[in-house]
Formats: sequence, C-alpha cells, structure tokens
Amino acid sequence: MQKLRHEKILIVDDSEMNRAILADMLSDEYDVTEAEDGEEALEVLKNKGAEFSLVLLDIVMPKKNGFDVLSEMNRTRLIEDLPVIMVSAETASAQIEKAYELGATDFIMRPFDASIVHRRVVNTIFLYAKQRKLLNVIEEQISEKEQNSSMMVDILSHIVEFRNGESGLHILHVRTITELLLRCLARKTDRYKLTEENISVISMASALHDIGKIGIDDKILNKPGRLTPEEFALMKEHSVIGANMLEGLSAHREAVLVRRAYEICRWHHERWDGKGYPDGLKGDEIPICAQIVALADVYDALTSVRVYKPPIPPEEAKRMIMEGQCGAFNPLILECLEEEFEQIKDAVSHGAGEKAARREIRRFADAALHSKAISASERTLRLLDYERMKYAFYAELTEEIQFEYKVDDNLLVFSSAGAKKLGVANEIVNPETNSRLKEQLGQDWFRQLRGFLRETSPDAPDCRYECELAIGGNLRWYSVIMRAIWTDDVSPSIESVIGKLVDVHDTHMAMSELKEKSIRDPLTGLLNREGLDEELSNKFVQFPERKYAVAVFDIDDFKSANDVYGHQFGDKVLREIAERLIHATRMHDLCARIGGDEFLIVFDYDMGDIRAIVARVFKTLCGAVDDFDLTVSMGVAEMTEPTERYEQLFHKADLALYVSKNSGKATYNFYDDSMETGSAG
Repeated sequence: MQKLRHEKILIVDDSEMNRAILADMLSDEYDVTEAEDGEEALEVLKNKGAEFSLVLLDIVMPKKNGFDVLSEMNRTRLIEDLPVIMVSAETASAQIEKAYELGATDFIMRPFDASIVHRRVVNTIFLYAKQRKLLNVIEEQISEKEQNSSMMVDILSHIVEFRNGESGLHILHVRTITELLLRCLARKTDRYKLTEENISVISMASALHDIGKIGIDDKILNKPGRLTPEEFALMKEHSVIGANMLEGLSAHREAVLVRRAYEICRWHHERWDGKGYPDGLKGDEIPICAQIVALADVYDALTSVRVYKPPIPPEEAKRMIMEGQCGAFNPLILECLEEEFEQIKDAVSHGAGEKAARREIRRFADAALHSKAISASERTLRLLDYERMKYAFYAELTEEIQFEYKVDDNLLVFSSAGAKKLGVANEIVNPETNSRLKEQLGQDWFRQLRGFLRETSPDAPDCRYECELAIGGNLRWYSVIMRAIWTDDVSPSIESVIGKLVDVHDTHMAMSELKEKSIRDPLTGLLNREGLDEELSNKFVQFPERKYAVAVFDIDDFKSANDVYGHQFGDKVLREIAERLIHATRMHDLCARIGGDEFLIVFDYDMGDIRAIVARVFKTLCGAVDDFDLTVSMGVAEMTEPTERYEQLFHKADLALYVSKNSGKATYNFYDDSMETGSAG
C-alpha cells in the first residue's frame, strides 16, 4: 500500500509490545518513529518536531509521563501545530479530562482495535491539514479586515478633536441590522450587486453613519424633549458635517470603505418618496447602502431608550415602519424587515456583537471548507466536522451521564462514568433489550428520547427536556440535553446523537445565583434595566389594582465629582446613593440604576401619601459625601388612572425631571399637564 503523502508519526510508549502493535497497524501508510519514554520523545520533538504529523502518546511511563510531555509541548507551543492522541488503558474520567485540558486531540483505549486506531489517526491528520489550509484562507480574510480597521483608526484619529455624541450600542445594533437586511436583499434580487465583499464593507461603514453628530451642540444633541424648528434645522446638519469630515480624509478618500461611509453619512436621512434630507433624493437615487442604514437607524432608535422617550416594543416599531409613520422606505427593504424581523429582534436583544462575530467566522470557515484548493473527499470532510462537533460538545460537559446514540446500529454508547452510575456492565448497549438500562431509566425513556429527536432538524439540532428517572434507586428529575448529528444528503437524516443526563436539583442553586447576578448592577447592587423590566412585569401583571408612582433622578454636578476627585470617588458616590436608596425605600418598592448617574424608583404606595414619601426619600438622598455636596434633581409621576402603565409614568417623570434640572439643582417636581408643552412625542 502506498504511504499517505509520507506523513510521519511518533509513537511514544514504554511497552515495546504496544509500540510494535501500533507500528504494525500504521507502518504501511505512514513513516513511524518510536520513543520508549517521555524524555526520549521530547528529545526527538526538540530536534525534529516539525517533521511529524501526529504523536501517539502513552500516559504512564518512567522518567517523564504523558502529561509531562503534553505540558512541555504546551510550553514550547508545539501543541498548536502537532496533534496528540493519547493511548492508555486508563479509563478514569479525571485522567481523560486532564489530557484534553493539556491539548490532547483524541483518546484511544487499550486493548487496541485496529479499525478504530486507523480511523482516528487518519481523521486527526486530515483535520490538522484542513485546519492549516483553513488558517491560510482566514488569514487572507483577516488581512483585508485589518486594512479596513486601519482606515477606521485613521478616521477616528482625524475626528478625535470632536465630541462623540452617539451610543456605541446603537452603532453595534445598526451594523448588525444592516448586515441582516443586506443579506436578505442579496437573496431577493441582483439589482444592487451585493457581493460578500460589498456586504462586509457596508456593514462596517454603517458604524460611521452619525459621526456628524459630534459637531452638533450638546444642548441640542441631548435635549430631553421636542426640538424647536431652529434646533431641528441645526440637528439636520449632522449628515453634511459627517460627509464633509470623510471627504476631508485625503489619504483614504478613494478607499471603498470611505466612499460607502460618505454615502451613508450624507444620505441615510433621505427617504424613498423624496421627502428626506439634505438633498431630497428619491427612490434608487439614494445609494442602497444609505437606504439600508436608514431603516436600521430608525428601527434601533425606536426600540432604544432615548433622553426624550422610553423604548418602543419591537413589534410596535416594525408596525410603525411598515405603515409609513417613520417615512417612506424601499418596498424591497420593507419585505426584508418583515422576513428578518425575528432574527433582528433576537440579535439586538441578545448580544449583537458576539453573534455577528460568530456569523462572520462561520462564513469564513464555510468558504474555506468548500474551497477548491482544499483536496479531501466530501465523506472525509463530513467525518472531520462530525468529530470536531462531537468533541466540542463533550468539552462542555461535566461528570454527568454522557452518551452517544448510533441511530443505524440502534446502540447507546455511555461514558465510563455514565455506565458506572447506571450500573450497566458494558458501555455499549442496545436500549431496547438491555434489562438493567430499562430498570434504571424506565420502560418509556428511550421511546420519549426518540420522540423528541424527531422534532429536531439540521438547522435546529439541539434538544432539551426534563423527565423523572429512578437512577440508583432514587426518583429524581433529570434534564436530557442532546445534539443530533445530521447527514448532508438531499434528504438529511440523523446519523447519531450526543447528549447527557443532568440532575436538575444539582444545578438549581448555581442557576439561581447566575440569574440574580444577571439582573443586578455590579457596582451598586441595584436592579439593572433587565432586572427592572422583569420586576415591573411581575408587579403590573400580578398586582394591577395597586397604586404606583415613578421617580427618575440623577446626581447634580456628578461630572465635577469625577473630574475633581477622580473616578474611584465617583464610584463611591454611586454606591452611597444606592445605600441611601435602599434605606429610604420599602421592600416592595423597586430601585434601579438605569444609566451612568441616572436612577429610578417605582413606589408601590397603595393608600399612602406619595408626596410625603417622595419628600422623605429626596431628603435622604441629599447630603455631603466627604467634601462633595451631594444633591439630586428628580421628576415624579403618580398614577392618576388605574389603566396607566409604567411606560406612561416613566414618560411623565422624565418630563418632570427636565423641569427640575432647568429650575436649578437639588429640586424635585411632580408631573402636571403643563409639562407636555414642547415635549417629545
């Protein structure tokens, strides 16, 4: 048999018999070198490590054991380019886990099965060869991205003298929405020639859509309330200001990224019917990049908190856009909004940046795997993807009952720890005939498992459900967590399933602690926005008959506290405010930090005198911290109608706060109807 591209394998084992067996299995296809202990192996790798494609490494050896070899390979970073398959009779999960933590790629148990050894060696060598080629493809992509990033740095350096008035989160959301809409539009029509490169450039350029706002006066930019006609005319100039900034970048003016950014800056407020600004462009006179960013900008502005309004629910924002309440948009882009709405909503609310990064990496990987320059059979690539997915999933597992279900063979393969916990003699069992397994898991467990698997798909392969099992004679609730591995055929089917059983009781405490942390501001311990939304939902749903009031306040001259005393002192002031809030309010009131130095209280006062309550709380909040005269400005809105909701109260309290801030510091005002004059809608 012809050797496989002269690949070299190093076999490390203190047993000459074991080395001989492995060499016999592999020497027809590979060049084999042997080492009888870890010390000799490290010497070989030191001198000729780059020549090898794989190491088969025993754990228990004299002088230096397998873990010592792995540790040294980590120190010299050789492990990054040279895969290691551990070979051992050790079956303890701690040993296996340690090997994986030190960088081992796979694990082969003795006694050897020739077919298993051969398959895993071939798969591992091909996997690393494929990864090296994939790395070259990705490096080319990253190189292009770095050039764009370099231009972005130059742009930001050019405008560093200006003040940035836009939210980073808003920029991130706009970029994510822009990318989703562009991909949908590219699937619908080839009218706009949206190649992968164009989509990438436009998405990146969208981050600069509002840079012109840094040239707008802060009092106009951050004014809580409706702008006067004169103020709005000044605000509209930001599109031209941003475009002129980019036009002034002589070094990069002709770069594609800058050209797209210029078009977006200048024309993202134009509208399909010609009623936008600054140039009154109509229809496809507006560059497609500006059309897309315009809709993304409007959607995120509607669904985000602004100084003049609370967020609008995503469904309501979509309805307003589709009905033309926010201006006219390209009908094709509106169709894309309709089709991509769930993805947009999910991406914006659950970490747009991380998901966008994952999508981009996935696209690069897909491009690499399907590149004609990579020579490997489809079957081999599929097996490698399967192995990679399998081990990535197992790496997430703890010492629970782990299993693999081979569909065609109708066999369950348990981890050694799982088989031991179940009391099953063999790790590979037939679930329909093994009496011990049925005794532990019940007669219906396997039928239920197959039923849930039928609900998975290639696009949604994960499955989780809970069931009551008598494992070890104790009846407890377990979560069954599985991932189905599908074929790539025209009519895909499940090849196998990997999964685990998790004792629900053991995870409840950890989950509750994580949940509590996720809804609290880490600095003050008060509710954050997510926690506030959750608690508000509970209150207004469970106790709709009670009376509520909302107070919004911020700290007077807080910027000076940071500037004069330093940010550590600023943090001290924020913590002091939180402590005073906790002492001044009651258990059923809600206290939250909703911004930098902005706080919110929801009073649940029922029949009490809300004005007396607010006066007491306000007095408690004001008072010196060291040499800093700590005072606050506050706006309050009390419920006047039983049907009033939190959003309405927040809007009124925000207007009252605006009045307080204009009246001088250390004051509070209750909302009245006169405050609506000139306010934002």
